[in-house]
Amino acid sequence: MRLKEKLAVGIVGMGVYVPENVVTNKDLSAIVNADEEWIFSRTGMLTRHVASPRQATSDLAVIAARQALQDANISPDDIGLVIVATSTPDMLFPATACIVQGQLGCSQAAAFDLSAGCSGFIYAMMVGAQFIANQIYRNVLIIGAEVLTRVNDPTDRETSILFGDGAGAAVLGMVPPEYGILDAQLGCYGDKSYILYLPAGGSRLPASGETVQKKLHFTRMNGREVFKCAVTSMSDCSEKVLAQAGISIENVDFLVPHQANRRIIDACAKRLGIPLEKVLINLDRYGNTSAATIPLVMEEAFRERKIKNGHHLLLTASGTGFTWGAMLMRWYDYKLDRKKES
Repeated sequence: MRLKEKLAVGIVGMGVYVPENVVTNKDLSAIVNADEEWIFSRTGMLTRHVASPRQATSDLAVIAARQALQDANISPDDIGLVIVATSTPDMLFPATACIVQGQLGCSQAAAFDLSAGCSGFIYAMMVGAQFIANQIYRNVLIIGAEVLTRVNDPTDRETSILFGDGAGAAVLGMVPPEYGILDAQLGCYGDKSYILYLPAGGSRLPASGETVQKKLHFTRMNGREVFKCAVTSMSDCSEKVLAQAGISIENVDFLVPHQANRRIIDACAKRLGIPLEKVLINLDRYGNTSAATIPLVMEEAFRERKIKNGHHLLLTASGTGFTWGAMLMRWYDYKLDRKKES
């Protein structure tokens, strides 16, 4: 799944936001009847950020997006399309992307949501890149944003210890030849749709007193099946995208995995033969923020100068649906390029 060869598309600006409220394993241990060490051993997480009662997904997304626009040195009117990848929209309709577009003042932009779970950011990147490669839009704003703590049963220790809230945004634009997105693989195991899902609130089980009483508006997960599907799909699609691009695993500078669970990340890296020092990880501080995890860890690594110009990055994720995706990028240091121009 390649873009037009003469039109290289990549990231030209990034921004992130996590809520100020931090929840520790100690905070959770009293609620879920599990000690701190057990939670860490199961997840690799120490803390996660939780939105305040007044914050919705769009609020987090707007803050991250404003940072990304500033980082890209462009105005809201320069954006042709806004895509919000989320499983926790503000409401069923309108799309959260429309609310974000209005708040940002991107008056010239089209807007829509994309629902692919934890794979959402990679899906949105590839969709947005196609619009640029086909010269429909010059700049596309991609946002992965979630308030997953709103759909977790706080007493369910299988799910409540995993998820946090946050948002990560990227501006896509044209980059020099041989940089940006090199190749991608997207897919889905649709027969696994019910290993991770939220039963009620849609057309099949609309909200009622019964659905609320039965806690059907909270996330349901088969942890064992999710683990198996995540490790298999993330590693398999990563191998496929490398083969398509003609890049060996030894030439990958960093694996950028969805921050689902430390055991999943470790197993995926082992299957791919990538040493852990070449794996970007920050889930110990943020937990699983679904579509926001990849931009959160990428922005942090770039800001800390771990990711440098010309580095090959292998992004990989899997999520509810059961969606999966991998993307190979050659990083373009847009900040370095601007310093040269000045």
